[in-house]
Amino acid sequence: MKRKDLIKRLTDSGSVLVRHGSRHDLYKNPATGKKQPVPRHNEIDENLAKHIIKELT
Repeated sequence: MKRKDLIKRLTDSGSVLVRHGSRHDLYKNPATGKKQPVPRHNEIDENLAKHIIKELT
């Protein structure tokens, strides 16, 4: 999955960027309080992307 597509899905579901890191960005869902790192690669493995979406939605 492309990183920009994953970020769009996360922000559309209500997650917000907490901070930028050197290799990962940290996103948080304010409704649940869960945080999840998102790699700063152009392509993100499908299984990892599904896990990130599951945790933050």
